[in-house]
Amino acid sequence: MKIIAPRGTKDILPEDSSVVRNIEKKAHELFNSYNYKEIRTPIFEQQTLFERSLGATTDIIQKQLLALQPAGESENKFALRPEATASIVRAYIEHSLDKKESYSKCYYIGSMFRGERPQKGRLRQFNHIGVEVIGNKNPYVDVEVISLASNLLTSFGVNDYKIRINNLGCAKDRLAWSKLLKKYLESKKDKLCGLCQQRFDRNVFRILDCKNKDCISLVKGLKVKEQHICKECTSFSDLVLKGLKQLNIAFEVDPLLVRGLDYYTKTVFEISHSALGSQDAIGAGGRYDNLVKELGGPDKAAVGFALGFERVMLACAEKKRTDSSLDIFVVLLGDAAFKSGFSLMDDLRKVGISCDLDYDNPSLKSQMRKANKQKSKFVAIIGDDEIKKKAVMLKNMSTGDQEEISLEKISVEIKARLC
Repeated sequence: MKIIAPRGTKDILPEDSSVVRNIEKKAHELFNSYNYKEIRTPIFEQQTLFERSLGATTDIIQKQLLALQPAGESENKFALRPEATASIVRAYIEHSLDKKESYSKCYYIGSMFRGERPQKGRLRQFNHIGVEVIGNKNPYVDVEVISLASNLLTSFGVNDYKIRINNLGCAKDRLAWSKLLKKYLESKKDKLCGLCQQRFDRNVFRILDCKNKDCISLVKGLKVKEQHICKECTSFSDLVLKGLKQLNIAFEVDPLLVRGLDYYTKTVFEISHSALGSQDAIGAGGRYDNLVKELGGPDKAAVGFALGFERVMLACAEKKRTDSSLDIFVVLLGDAAFKSGFSLMDDLRKVGISCDLDYDNPSLKSQMRKANKQKSKFVAIIGDDEIKKKAVMLKNMSTGDQEEISLEKISVEIKARLC
């Protein structure tokens, strides 16, 4: 029987890995410019962490959580992380990061897992690029986080994305919003799809995310006047919107945007792209001022976002691969040249010069063809004459120029030409 990758997972083959590396490189550089520090957490946690943070009635917990149970440890229930925020908050509390700095700015790049039906841009193992700022209530932190998400997408070559934003208010405002939703939908409950009829009592906000045509039609008829938002939360939101305008970040206020997780308060936002079809969200985030305390930590506000790595790649305007080139390809003429060429590669690699040779030791023509395929900038040719002279014949592959260079000077000379 042929063994293939599990459904909902994807191999990143060598010809595509350069695209992934390029995205990661740009992400690291931009995070550094915003003074965010990298954090790495385990890919699995105690299952209760996600149940408490995401909400027991959310679709992630009810349908998508991939649970683990080690053999012989029936009392321990673990789960692969479906998102990173809960893990980072757990690490923040466990390592008392609040005592080391007034607020923490962290970023992460890593795999997440959800047991859902695979489709375009939606896998069971997928990757997130995201940030969390824990310990600061300033609305301009929300602006910075949204600005960072926007600048990341632009740096990746993603164009024509849309940012939608909403203000959920505080916990009391969410409760009032929930009551208003139920009041509006109660007489229309029988027109909802079967799943949303369950959501009505379990988590009414999830009805706003439903993709069923009848449910979408009902939701569109809902007129939101934001009478459920308190003055303090309204003032907070006004400052966030003012800050976004100050930075010339285009956005649309969507009073029906709620996001799929229970921990959000005040600011929520979603970034979408038409290239992704019906599941058009490329990233999302928001503020979660109560989560740290709810998980047993200090009373610290927080805000963050996550971008879907695979969705970024689908939406990338630059589709062609950015294959990396080789600095030097070593061409060997005869068995005697192998020893010299093999040692030369070791010397070059030690000083950061990328190089390779063809271990099949084919003809000169075949080796030159492979050098071209590897997009090698230079070729170092070693034959009997070069061995006697303790030199190499260096060929510039873009100009065709050749010159003989002493082995003692080869590293310095190549470095100079690569600059």
